[in-house]
Amino acid sequence: MVKAVKPMTSGSIWKRMTFFALPLLLGNLFQQMYNTVDSLIVGNFLGSSALAAVSSSGSLIFMLIGFLSGISSGAGVIVARFFGAQDQENLHRTVHTTVAFGLVAGVLMTAAGMIFSPQILIWMDTPESVMANSVSYLQVYFSGSLGFVMYNIFVGILQAVGDSRHPLYYLIASSIINLVLDLVFIEVFHTGVWGAALATVISQVVSALLCLIQLMKTKENYRLQLKAIKFDKKILMEIIRIGLPSGVQNSIIAFANVIVQSYINAFGEMAMAGYGAYTKVEGFGFLPINSFTMAVTTFVGQNLGAKQFERTRKGARFGVLVTIILAELIGVLVFIFAPQLIAAFDSTPEVIQFGIDKARTAALFYCLLAYSHSIAAVLRGAGKAMIPMIIMMVFWCAVRVTFLAVMIPLTNSIQAVYWVYPLTWALSSVAFFFYYKKANWAGN
Repeated sequence: MVKAVKPMTSGSIWKRMTFFALPLLLGNLFQQMYNTVDSLIVGNFLGSSALAAVSSSGSLIFMLIGFLSGISSGAGVIVARFFGAQDQENLHRTVHTTVAFGLVAGVLMTAAGMIFSPQILIWMDTPESVMANSVSYLQVYFSGSLGFVMYNIFVGILQAVGDSRHPLYYLIASSIINLVLDLVFIEVFHTGVWGAALATVISQVVSALLCLIQLMKTKENYRLQLKAIKFDKKILMEIIRIGLPSGVQNSIIAFANVIVQSYINAFGEMAMAGYGAYTKVEGFGFLPINSFTMAVTTFVGQNLGAKQFERTRKGARFGVLVTIILAELIGVLVFIFAPQLIAAFDSTPEVIQFGIDKARTAALFYCLLAYSHSIAAVLRGAGKAMIPMIIMMVFWCAVRVTFLAVMIPLTNSIQAVYWVYPLTWALSSVAFFFYYKKANWAGN
């Protein structure tokens, strides 16, 4: 018998949020392992050039997936609201509308990714020496887009109702599959970088199927019935209203990062590999923060749905404080152990130095990044996704691109690329602070 999921509308705030976030942390850890395992195996077995090809693909992948993830986060907020309010009819309609949206979006994303990724890599000034590998990696990766999209849709529903355990179990299984297939494809069949992408696709499809089975067999009121999958116009419009700002925000920020990656590419393969290795380290380092911000969004959504406004405010304050403290502790560790962490991906001295320079520029400012993310999570849970979109688009997109367009020609230094991130984190944090201080986001 499947254990009932307890809503986050009662009980100890810190316990409910922490015990919800811990499985998320482990799940995010295994999720991060997908591309990281690819990078570790590619970097160690195929060399710096192949690692550069995989690393340069990350921003483009997130640009497309980030849009759909933002939309699905909007669905998650609505699911959390109806689940907290125990509105079974609207919860049922939301779950099935969200799945219908994911199926359509997955097909469209497959076509867009496979068709446009070569041209976008050209626009990114990807070096000719890694272009063929980058194209093959991306096209295989995007061929499995339906699996990626549906996995995010299913996990979003489960997490919105407070179930963070089952996604963890499925990620553990699929991560092991990914690791084994990476080694088999690259070491046994000598496929090259596209084999790493294929391993990721297969393992992600497995995790999506496991989530699907869980949603179909649960006895809870969010149970998925295949014959009931269809669009409800009113619910779809609400999903788009809340999710579209997050999706647009993710995509535009990712597009800005594609531009940033093009500046990195101009400094050559070693810079691309070192920068790519650092991004993997940062991805792991920021997992606890991502886990707590997801918990914050779910907590805020459920408690506002139950009209528990004071509990909502207390939970938001706790979540923001925890994310800031965790981020700075992690930043200190990354700063200290940067040489060892970067060397795990590539032992080439020049690659290691590029990665160390980036780490020691950004790591001590992780608290600012955490603050921006945590306040954005609170506002999304409250259904106010437009404010995070505007703030992050202004500072993480427009300011970043403008700064680099001015500073790179003046300095011709990769340090300008490294410093643009702490600078824009600081600016967005200031904007969030003043908005959050004045806004009545959880008013009754």
